[in-house]
Amino acid sequence: MTHNDSLNQSEFLLWTGLGLISFIGFWYLSVTLGFVPKQFLPAPHQVVLKFVQLLNEPFSGYTLFAHIASSFQRFVYGFILALVIGIPMGLIMALSKFANQIITPFFESIRFVAPIAWVPFAALWFGTGIGGPVLVIFMGAFPPVLINAYRGAIHVDNKYLEAAKMLGAGKFRLMTEVLFPAAIPSIIAGLRISAGLGWQSLVGAELIVASSGVGYMMVKGQASIQTDIVMSGMISIGLIGLLVDILLRQAEKLAVHYKEI
Repeated sequence: MTHNDSLNQSEFLLWTGLGLISFIGFWYLSVTLGFVPKQFLPAPHQVVLKFVQLLNEPFSGYTLFAHIASSFQRFVYGFILALVIGIPMGLIMALSKFANQIITPFFESIRFVAPIAWVPFAALWFGTGIGGPVLVIFMGAFPPVLINAYRGAIHVDNKYLEAAKMLGAGKFRLMTEVLFPAAIPSIIAGLRISAGLGWQSLVGAELIVASSGVGYMMVKGQASIQTDIVMSGMISIGLIGLLVDILLRQAEKLAVHYKEI
C-alpha cells in the first residue's frame, strides 16, 4: 500500500466515523427533545440492548440467530438457482445468435418486473413454504447474473473462438473452456449487484410469504408496536448484506488478478 493510499484510507475512515457519530447524535437529540415519540423511535442504546436480547431470547418462535439463519438459507437457495440458470444462459446467448434471438424477448419481458411483484404468485403457488421466498429472490438475482455473463462472454476476442474450433472444440467446450474463464471477472462483478437485489427481495418476500426469518420478525414487531425489534431486524439485514458484499468484492479482486496473470 502506498503512502497516498494510506492517507486516503485514513481520510475515509475519519469521515465515516464523523458521519456515524453525527447520525447517532442527531438520533439521540430527536429522542431527547421528543421530536418523535419514544414508542416509535427508541434511543440507540435501547435498540442495541434489544438486539442483544433477541440473540438469546426467542421472538415469534425463534432467536435472532435462528431468524437470520432461516433468511440466509432462503437467500442462498435463490442466489444459487440464479447462478445455475443465469450463467449458462448468458454464455449460450453470447455463443449462439439463434439462442439470443429466442431468449432475449422473454428475458426483456420479465427483467423490468420488480421482484416484489412476484410475491402474490409466490404466496399462491407455495404458501408460506421455502419455495415462495426462493422464487422472489431468484427473480431479483437472475437478471444481473445473465446480463453480466453475456457481456463478459460477448467481448471475448473471436480469434480465441476460431482457434478452439480449429482444435476440434464443440460448443460445450467453447462455453466451458473459452467463454466462461474469460467472462469470470464480469460475472463476479454482476454477482455483487445480484446479491444485493436478491437480499433486498428476500426481505420483501418474508414480509408476506414466510413464517420465520428477519422480515417475518420485523412484521411481528411492527404488529405489536415494538420498534426496537423492527430496528434490530434492520440492523441484521444491513450487517449481513455488508458481509456478503465484502466477500464478493474480495472475489472480484481475485478474479481481476487471475485475468491479469
